[in-house]
Amino acid sequence: MLMKKETRKRASTAAPLIPPHPTLRILREAAANCKACDLWKTGTQTVFGEGSSHASVMFVGEQPGDREDLAGRPFVGPAGKLLDQALTQAGIDRRNVYVTNVVKHFKWVPDERGKRRIHKKPRYSEINACRPWLDAELAIVKPQILVCLGATAAQALLGKEFSVSRRRGELVESELAPYVMATVHPSSILRAQDHESRRQQMESFVADLRRVAQLLQKSQSGVTLTIPLLKSQLTFSVGIKKWQAPEFPGSDLWAPASGHKEDSKIMNTLFDIPNESGFSCNSRRAFL
Repeated sequence: MLMKKETRKRASTAAPLIPPHPTLRILREAAANCKACDLWKTGTQTVFGEGSSHASVMFVGEQPGDREDLAGRPFVGPAGKLLDQALTQAGIDRRNVYVTNVVKHFKWVPDERGKRRIHKKPRYSEINACRPWLDAELAIVKPQILVCLGATAAQALLGKEFSVSRRRGELVESELAPYVMATVHPSSILRAQDHESRRQQMESFVADLRRVAQLLQKSQSGVTLTIPLLKSQLTFSVGIKKWQAPEFPGSDLWAPASGHKEDSKIMNTLFDIPNESGFSCNSRRAFL
C-alpha cells in the first residue's frame, strides 16, 4: 500500500518526464506529451517557453491564454504584445529574453453563452505538477535576471506569502538567479477601467522593466566567476562574454570581450590557479 502511494505521488508531477541532460528543444518535445495534471484534457496543446538558451532575462507568467493555446507559443496574444511594447520602451532587446509560464496548458471555463474561453486561475496542485518543466528551463537558460509576472508566478517561485502589490520592482534574494524581481502581469493592464488608468499602469510597468534594463547592463559589465573545482569564488569587472566549456557541461566560464592585454592578464591570473584535483584551469582559458 505504501509503495502504491509513493508511486502515485511521484506521478503527480512532470519530474519523471524530464530527460537527462536536456536541451530546450528536447524539453519542448517531451512536454508536448505531458499529462502530469488534467489540464491537458481541455488545453489544445502544451505551450512551452520560447527564446534563446543564452537569454540573460527570463520572464515567467502564470499560464498561456486563449491565443497562446491556439498558436502553441507563449505571449503572442494581447498581453504578449503589450509586453513587447513595454520591452521596447524600456530598451530591452527582445532577442535577449526568454518567456515562459509556470503552467504550460491553458486553464479555462466557457462564458455564459459558451462562445468564449475565459481564463481560470490554476490550482496549486496544477502549478506543482508543472514545476519541473520550469525548473528545467531555469537550469538550461541560467538567466542573470528572473522576472515574475503577476501574483501566480511570483508566489509559485518566491513563496505563497509574496505580495506583488507591496514588493513590485524590488530585488528579492533567491537562488533562482543573481537578480530576481516581480511585477504585474501585462494582462492586468488590459483590464484597466479606462484609458487614463491604463496609461498610468503601463508607465509603472515600463518603469519596472527599466530597472531590469539597468540590472542587465550591470550584469554585462561585471560577473562573479565560479569555477566548480575551486573552493573560492573570484570576481572581476572587465567587459565579458559568456563561454561554455564542452568538456565541463553545466559550468559557465567567462572570457574578455576585448583582446586588450590587460584583460588577458586578468584572465591569466584567474585561470592559472591550480585546483584541488591537480588539473590546471589554464586549459579552460578562452579568449574572444
